[in-house]
Amino acid sequence: MTTRIQKNVKQYLKDNIGIIGALLILCIFLSIFPKTSGVFLTHKNIFNVLRQISSNLFLACGMTMVIILGGIDLSVGSIIALSGCVAAGCVARYNLPIFAAILIGILIGTAVGMANGVVISKTTIPPFIVTLATMNVAKGLAYVYTGGSPVRVVTKKWQFLGAGYIGGVPTPVIILVFVLIITAVIMNKTKLGRHIYAVGGNSQAARFSGISTARVKLLVHTYSGLMAGLAGVVLASRMYSGQPTAGDGAEMDAIAAVVVGGTSMAGGSGKIGGTIIGGLIIGVLNNGLNLLNVNSFWQYVVKGIVILLAVFVDYLRNKKKG
Repeated sequence: MTTRIQKNVKQYLKDNIGIIGALLILCIFLSIFPKTSGVFLTHKNIFNVLRQISSNLFLACGMTMVIILGGIDLSVGSIIALSGCVAAGCVARYNLPIFAAILIGILIGTAVGMANGVVISKTTIPPFIVTLATMNVAKGLAYVYTGGSPVRVVTKKWQFLGAGYIGGVPTPVIILVFVLIITAVIMNKTKLGRHIYAVGGNSQAARFSGISTARVKLLVHTYSGLMAGLAGVVLASRMYSGQPTAGDGAEMDAIAAVVVGGTSMAGGSGKIGGTIIGGLIIGVLNNGLNLLNVNSFWQYVVKGIVILLAVFVDYLRNKKKG
């Protein structure tokens, strides 16, 4: 067992040596740069980064599957807003138990993801168009439900999910560990995981080999919606309110984490381990830019360049294989 673990760790380091090196360089720079050296490595800042990364990695887990499948999911940011607002409303407006509100928020995200999956699996409409449509639908429903105003929740128990601690560790980070384990098991140890890679690599060949490509697409997009619903509830808990503007641009950070982590936009290849490192890079980059007081408009430019570089590296890798 020990030998197998060591072998897996060595293989993981070998597969992700480039992005691990980039993460280390980024962390070292922020640790020694005068403006950030006294803040970046503090206990408070590290926990803050981990808490922020958790929401992005929830999305990135589902997005990894979607992109390996050869698709894209633009609706996850709007699902965050809708699920968070409804969950918060269940507590603030209808006095439902916290657990019931959380479950309803997650189910809403799952339902939107399932709707994406049904349309994508039953038609030839590109995932980009389908999820672009549901992105607007979910965002519109969030504004309709809230009237454009935040739904505030002051209950302490509600705040525990997103802003609490378990044994000194932020609650979202604990949840994230379980989510990553579940996602890794699905991708590496189940028939569904093998089918995701097969459909992403060559959908027609997968269908000829007896794989139900429609079922795979349905399950993957449903899982992506579930992860977005979970992220929405956790974020609403952390902000003490459900906000219709929550999740704006979240899909871009999730896609960035997946692509920077080495998952090919062409589909068929990628690992959740790489996505974890990609999420850490995006999170540390966001935190570093904030600590350096970089204008938020320029932050979009920097992240766009990072995504472009990651896609270009993927292009070169695929060209070399070809």
